[in-house]
Parts: sequence; C-alpha cells; structure tokens
Amino acid sequence: MPDTALPILYSFRRCPYAMRARLALHVSGLAHEHREVVLKHKPAHMLALSPKGTVPVLWLRASSGDQILDQSLDIMLWALRQHDPLAWLADTDQAMADAQALIAHNDGPFKYHLDRYKYPNRSGLESGHADRDLAAVWLQSLDARLQAQPFLAGTHEGLADAALAPFIRQFAHTDPGWFAAQPWPNLLAWLARFEASELFKAIMHKHAPWQEGA
Repeated sequence: MPDTALPILYSFRRCPYAMRARLALHVSGLAHEHREVVLKHKPAHMLALSPKGTVPVLWLRASSGDQILDQSLDIMLWALRQHDPLAWLADTDQAMADAQALIAHNDGPFKYHLDRYKYPNRSGLESGHADRDLAAVWLQSLDARLQAQPFLAGTHEGLADAALAPFIRQFAHTDPGWFAAQPWPNLLAWLARFEASELFKAIMHKHAPWQEGA
C-alpha cells in the first residue's frame, strides 16, 4: 500500500470522544477520509479494525504496516505531533503533565458522573441530580482556573481545552437552564467561546452515513 494513502477516521458527529479527535485532526491540517458511523449499524470494517466497537477509530495505512488508533487522546496526540500550528501541545513536561491530569479526571470521575446524570435510568437511578452535583464540584474548580487564565491550558487554547470542551458541552446541554444559572461565569464564557468558534463549526458539519461497498 502506498505511504500516501489517506488516514481514515471512523466517527460519529455527536460523540464527544470523536469530537476531540476531529478537533485535533482539523487543527493539524492533515488530510484524511471521514467515515460517519451509524451506531446501530456499525460497519463491519470498523469492527474488524477495532472490535471494541466505539468511535473514533483512525486507520493509518502504510506499506510498512497498518496502525490502528482507537483511543481519542491517542488520535489527538498523533495528529498534533505531525503538525501543531496552534501550539496545542504543551511546551514543558510540567504543562503536559497538568493537561494530562485534567484529561484523566475528565475521562474518569467526571465522565462517570456525566453518564449517570445524563442517563440516570441506565444506572437504575430515579434522578441524576446527585451525580450532577458531584460533577459540579470539579466544574467549579475549572471556573476558578479560568479566572486566573483565559484557557485551561494557560494563555492560549491547548490540548486540555480541546479534550475537555466536548464533554463539558454535553454536561451543559443536559439541562441548559440549570447550567447557565450556576456561579461559574468564567466557565460559561469559555464554553460559549468554544461553541461559537469557527473550529467547532468546522468539525460539526453533517456527513452522510458511510456505507460499505458504496
């Protein structure tokens, strides 16, 4: 296979993990083929590449052998290490460790509470309010961080901002009125800026579902 073969991304428009992968790929400017997935009818080829069956999946094709990236953060780091024109990658070990700590909390405790808040019935809960309030403690700490600096990464947008924004957006949209009424003006402004950005609009374009053999 020629080394010029385009990478192929399997994605789902509303998935926050896929959003963060698309953000990094778009910013990097790396050409790739987008394959939109219908989650109820996952392509057999995607499942062959990554049996866990979740998006995103990035298929890197080369004569030296294929590489499959099926973790969103791995896709972000791969793309940005190829080309990082906006300097999203931290320039010091401490700054990278700080970004990774934020992402680990987002992908661990925060995502756990987010899922239980957004889909309480799936966890046998009558209400997700308890998990909402537990998640809000961390969001309040992010607001304090944003009071001291304009972005989670520091003086300009970085890896942590792109990795967290799709999930905080999902949390906010679960009950927009409640979210907007909370005492975190800096977080509200940060999220509003992300949602109004040309970058977010670019990665949220609708794609027709990809069909195998089409």
